[in-house]
Amino acid sequence: MPVSLRRLPDGRPLLLAIVLVIALTVCALPSATADETPPAASAAQAAYDQQRCGNQSGRVLLTFDDWPSDDVARATRVGAHLRDRGIRAAFFLINEYARQHPQVAQELRRQGHFVGNHTYSHPHLPGLTEDAARREIRDGVRSTLFRPPYGAYGARETRIAADLGHRVCTWTVDTRDWEETKDRLPDAATLRERVRNAPAADLRGGVVLGHLFTNFADAVPGIVEDLRASGYHLFRNTGPTTVEIPDPLPC
Repeated sequence: MPVSLRRLPDGRPLLLAIVLVIALTVCALPSATADETPPAASAAQAAYDQQRCGNQSGRVLLTFDDWPSDDVARATRVGAHLRDRGIRAAFFLINEYARQHPQVAQELRRQGHFVGNHTYSHPHLPGLTEDAARREIRDGVRSTLFRPPYGAYGARETRIAADLGHRVCTWTVDTRDWEETKDRLPDAATLRERVRNAPAADLRGGVVLGHLFTNFADAVPGIVEDLRASGYHLFRNTGPTTVEIPDPLPC
C-alpha cells in the first residue's frame, strides 16, 4: 500500500520532518565512550561549507594530512588512540605513498575514521594544467572528500573534484604544525596551546588541521583533554567507515 505523504503547514512532508527530528536526536545522544550532548543543531540543512567539510554537528573534527614517511604505523596508532576514546577523525593521505601500504587506509576505516583524498603526489594544483590537475585528483585515495594540498584551490579545482565525485574539504583551525622555527617544528605543547586558544567560532562545528609528519599526533591526547575541559565535543566514533563519506558528516 503506498505511503501517504501528509504535509505540515509550511508544505514539508510529515515523513521528512520526522526523519530530520530523529537524525538530530541521534546526534545529541551521548555514548559510553564519547562526549556528552553537543549544542543543538538546526533542523534545516545548511549549504555545504568547504571549510567545515559538511560538519553541521557542532562537534570538532580532528584531521591529519599527508603521510608519516619516517613511521608508517603512526597514522594507525593515533587512529587507535582516538577510537579507544570514542573519537572519529579524518585522514587525508597522499596516494603516492598510501598505495604502497594499502593496509593503512583499510585499517583507518576499520577503526572508524574517515579517509580522504589528498591527491596522488601533493602538487600545487593551481599551477598545473587542467589535465594534470584532474589526474592528480583522480589518482588520489578513493573517497568523496578531497583536501587540496596547501589549501590551494579555486573554481577550477572545485569543478574538477565535483566531476570526480568529491567535495572540497579544508579547515577552520590551522595548527601551523609544519612551520619551522630555527629548523625545528613546533612541539606538542605549542600545538596544544594553539588549538586551545583558537576562536570558539572556529572550533565549534569546525575542523582542526594537523599533519602526520609533525608533532601533531603527539599533541592529540592533550588537545582532546583541553577541548573536553572547555566544553567542546568531538566527533563520535560509531564504527567502520567506507569510501563514501556522507554530507552532512555523520555526527
